[in-house]
Amino acid sequence: MSSTPGGGPTQTDPDSTPADRLGFKPGIVVQELGWDTDTDDELRVSIENRIDADLVDADYGNVVDAVLLWWRNEDGDLVDGLVDALTDLVGGGAIWLLTPKVGRPNAVDPADIAEAAPIAGLSQTTTAAVSKDWSATRLVAPKTPA
Repeated sequence: MSSTPGGGPTQTDPDSTPADRLGFKPGIVVQELGWDTDTDDELRVSIENRIDADLVDADYGNVVDAVLLWWRNEDGDLVDGLVDALTDLVGGGAIWLLTPKVGRPNAVDPADIAEAAPIAGLSQTTTAAVSKDWSATRLVAPKTPA
């Protein structure tokens, strides 16, 4: 089942990569926050291949089109983490919150995400399985009237 108009790659599309499922395109700048030894290197490589560039870190010093935020239950206050992730994000950009899947060590309760997002000024739009151990939740700032 596709959550995008007109079809597009879905979780069930055998040819789609994790980066395709996240909607990344060549040329965009993706900032990675929360990297640790437990992050999924296959997913990271898939994204770098898709955008045809390296992921940038918190020291990048410029605006970014998207943020990958690796987050575990033990990482502290999720609202604070989300607000910090907004620092370099361009208007209209998205935060992909990567959390361990339910049942994995340090899994984040989906209710915690649903509660934290609006407090940080974000709306939850999509959730995708992106690897054996990680799920991704797309968070965006609500559109403001012109």
